Amino acid sequence: MASSSDIGSIAGGSVRRQETPRLRRLAKGAASRASRVGLFVYALVLGGLLGLASADYATSGGYPFGGTGIGSWTAWPKAGSLDADPYSRAVNARRGDIPLAVGEGMLLTAASDDDGRTLDARCSYRLAGVTPPARAWTLTVTGRGAPEPGREPVRTGFTSTEILRETDGRFAILLSPEVQPGNWLPMPRPSGPIRLALRLYDTPVAASVGSLDRDSLPAIQRTGCGA
Repeated sequence: MASSSDIGSIAGGSVRRQETPRLRRLAKGAASRASRVGLFVYALVLGGLLGLASADYATSGGYPFGGTGIGSWTAWPKAGSLDADPYSRAVNARRGDIPLAVGEGMLLTAASDDDGRTLDARCSYRLAGVTPPARAWTLTVTGRGAPEPGREPVRTGFTSTEILRETDGRFAILLSPEVQPGNWLPMPRPSGPIRLALRLYDTPVAASVGSLDRDSLPAIQRTGCGA
């Protein structure tokens, strides 16, 4: 005949055997919930980082949308309009620029030469021809990356009032890392991609980009390139 202690041991063992699968199920459920929460947090963090990275890339250079290509130049007729896209507004805010409104003028940019090669600070270029009719214009050069330490740029652009012209009104600007005679525009940094910006002020073409053609804008030709 089993004693009372034996009966208690048997009952306790039975209870433990019944509780073990239940504890395992509870632990498995908790681990599954923790895994789902971890995946959700991971997806949330990854999505936020990708969103910030894409926004930084889209607004760190020129305008990503809304341009009209004219040869190697791109016109931005709506960069300063009231219906400008959010990315254009973000670019303006990040750079601290006040864009030209539709009635004030037009911005044109170039990041490649007439042969489709990216403008490089190590190379030399010749910008020659004319500009569309305008009361005034400016041509500047910029680029990504840090400028050369301890070296202030001689100039970053030209205006229509100071440019040297030929007798027929045409002009040529030499963009080069080395000093050149005439209208010389130095590179803003030793290497890396650069971008040209042509701003036309009080111009009739601001009302219609379709009136622009390739012959009405300066040609961009590479004349040499360093090693």
